[in-house]
Amino acid sequence: MSGQQRSNIEVGMEVEVVQKQDQRTGKLTRGVVKDILTKSANHPHGIKVRLESGEVGRVKRTV
Repeated sequence: MSGQQRSNIEVGMEVEVVQKQDQRTGKLTRGVVKDILTKSANHPHGIKVRLESGEVGRVKRTV
């Protein structure tokens, strides 16, 4: 499922995100959503979330 729609993402869901420092390489980090940081309904680069580990990134796909 796409990470560009806020309605597709819920707290507690397992997702793969790309962190700011990994945007060039596209390295994905897997984790569980703690907070949804993007307020708009959609975002072309992915909805920004905070994982339970404390890492912040944009959702590329849900697991």
